[in-house]
Parts: sequence; C-alpha cells; structure tokens
Amino acid sequence: MGASGDMLLAALLAVGADRDALAPVEDALPIRYELSETVERGIGATSVAVVLTDVDEARTDGTDANHQMPSKVPGHEHSHDHADGGHGHTHGDTAAEGHGPSRSLGEVREIVGEMALPASVERDALAIFEILGEAEAAVHDTTLDEMHFHEVGADDAIADIVGVCLLLDDLGVERVVTTPLSAGGGTVEMSHGTYPVPGPAVVEIAERADWSLAGGPVDAELLTPTGAAILAHLADGVDALPELAVEASGYGAGGYSFENRPNVLRAIVGDGGGGLRRDEITVLETNLDDTTPEVLGSLQERLQDAGARDVSILPATMKKSRPGHLVKVVCKPADSERVARRLAEETGTLGVRAHGAGHRWIADREIATATVEIDGDAYEVDVKVATDSEGTVFDVSGEYDDATAVADETGLPVREVLRRAEDAVR
Repeated sequence: MGASGDMLLAALLAVGADRDALAPVEDALPIRYELSETVERGIGATSVAVVLTDVDEARTDGTDANHQMPSKVPGHEHSHDHADGGHGHTHGDTAAEGHGPSRSLGEVREIVGEMALPASVERDALAIFEILGEAEAAVHDTTLDEMHFHEVGADDAIADIVGVCLLLDDLGVERVVTTPLSAGGGTVEMSHGTYPVPGPAVVEIAERADWSLAGGPVDAELLTPTGAAILAHLADGVDALPELAVEASGYGAGGYSFENRPNVLRAIVGDGGGGLRRDEITVLETNLDDTTPEVLGSLQERLQDAGARDVSILPATMKKSRPGHLVKVVCKPADSERVARRLAEETGTLGVRAHGAGHRWIADREIATATVEIDGDAYEVDVKVATDSEGTVFDVSGEYDDATAVADETGLPVREVLRRAEDAVR
C-alpha cells in the first residue's frame, strides 16, 4: 500500500524503535509527534501525526495561510497540496502539514545541522533532501541551487525525514530492503493542477532508486515523494522477502481507509545472516585507439592517485578495425569529476562516459600481519582478510610484494610463501 513519511515513522515505532529517539526534532521545531493505536481491517497498527505546538510561531514566516490548513481525518476528504498526499492525518490538533516557509536546500541543511544529530543520521537526512530537491528541480526544469522546497521543505517533512533516520539509528539495523512499492492510481490534486498517480516527483525519484515501482492496487496516491525519497536513499530493492530470522514486526497506518484492504505499511526486523556491504560508486569508461603502451602502463597509478578505486584496461576492436583499449574506472560519486578529468588529461580522450551502475556489493576488508617461520627465522607478510557483515571470513589473500621479498631472501617459491601466510591467519 505504498509508503509515506508518517507511515514509515509509525511502522518503525511499532517494530520497536524508541519514541524518545525523536527528541532532537521536537526540540528544534515547533512540532510534536502524536502517536495513537488503530485497527485497519483487522490489523492493529500504529498511527503517527506531526502536530504543531505553536501555531502562531509556525505562521510567522509569512506563508499563505490557505496552504496551512490541517489535513482531514482519515476516511474524509484529503488535501493533496503537500508532500505526503492523503497519508497525513490529525487527532484533534493542528497538523504541521505544509507549515513553515519555502526553503532552499541550504536552509534545510542549516536547520538539520543545528539539531546536533549523530553524524550518520545527519548524513542520511541531508541525502534524502537532496534526492527530493533533485526530483523537484527536474520536474520544474530548474537547477538544485535555484530550487526552493515547497511542501517538502516544511516542518512536517523535516520531522518525517529526520525522524525516520533517527528511528532506524535507534534500531541499529545494518541493511534496509523493500519489495516493489505500490504507487496507487487515478489522479491527484496538487498546487499546480491535476496529475496522474504516481505524480511527477515520485517518478523522478523512482528513476534514481534501487527498488521497483508498480501501479495500483487502488485509485489513490499511495506512494508520496517523501516516502519515496526516504526509501530511495535507505532501501535496496528485492522482489520478495529475503531469508530472515524474524525478531519483530509492526504496522504503520496510512491516512486512507479502503473497503477491502488494510492501508498499512509493515516493517519486519530480523537477522538475515551475513551479507556484503553496499558501496555507492560511479563507473567511468572511455575508448582509446591511439594511446601508447607507456601511458597505459602508468594509467592505473595515476588514476588511483586521483581517487579511482579500481581500473581495468581491456583490449577492444575500434572503428575501421583498429586495435584499441576500453578503460573502465570505479570511483566514488564525489570523486567522479576529478577522476574523469585525470583520465582525459592522461590519455587525451575526447569524452568520458559515466556508466549506469549506482553501487557495488563489497566485503569488509582488513589487513592482518602473518608471521611465517622458515628455517628458524620469522618473516612478516601482510594478508588481506575479507569478511561479511557478520564477521565470517570467506577469503584471505597474501600481499604479493611482501611474499616476493620473503621469497627472494629465503629461496622459497612465492606461491609457497603466500600459502603459508594465508594459512597462518585462517
């Protein structure tokens, strides 16, 4: 049944996150999180509303009061002039929905930065706002620097996004996955007119996300921009529930009420066993047909100095059947422009492509020092140890240069030195 900011908050609280973890947001903004329990088509669920603690303070920004009306009680008419569509609801107080000024990304960063959040929470929250800003900028054909958040920069959206990041931090989860997200169907009224569901911002966000988007199963806006952006940053997409030793589950209620479907979002927490770590990357590549062997020979070191994580040079057949090379470079997104420039400077290529890969799965790695005894003498060889997220070792690999030095001194074959060093740390 899709996802929204308040449904994600409610589901995480229902599955065991501590309500007190939300205190930094309540201390920084004129809002509070109001929790209640409800039953949706036979399923007990938690409901969360972000409500104002000081209506006058929230309206001193000069925004149009017509955009600050509280959303309606679930089951009645809904206002869609906000980031969380029909998933917002109130419990007798004034909803924070839409309150607060139109803000730039810099202003949002400043507000979040003043909350004194854990570094990882602040980093995740700001990344989510960047996803929202990039989506809005793309829809409105402007740039992120020129973009001002409207509904998604309001106090309730900040409370939703930072709140979800705080609750996930409190739960201490290592990985989040989601099955395909239902967007709903029909049309929705927004500030610029009537749009089909999913709305333009949700489609833009889904293009950047790892998970899949599906229409239905009802004609209503089920997946909101805030919910989509949160999951685009935090969640990997899966087709079905992965193998999991379930420890807890909980349900977060949405604002709509449907005749035959419980409008809830389920969160399941458990131990999925050891896995690899997700690492955000960009893959750069270019074709070369006139680069000398000397330049290619030094290219790996030069690109690694600029921030490349891995460099591959593959033989290729170019136009007019000329022999050439395909250079592929893995780097962090933040380093991609610098690495691309270095690649162009070193090779003279006229263009560098950014490949569509968004992440890779990598093992945790550490260097252990093995002591190898040969003819009564001890020699040290560094060994790279690869583990999964549970610490299970699945690969060890001795450092070739260390092994070569020992082999030169002792007369043993390099592979024998490597074998002894790797056995010592297994």
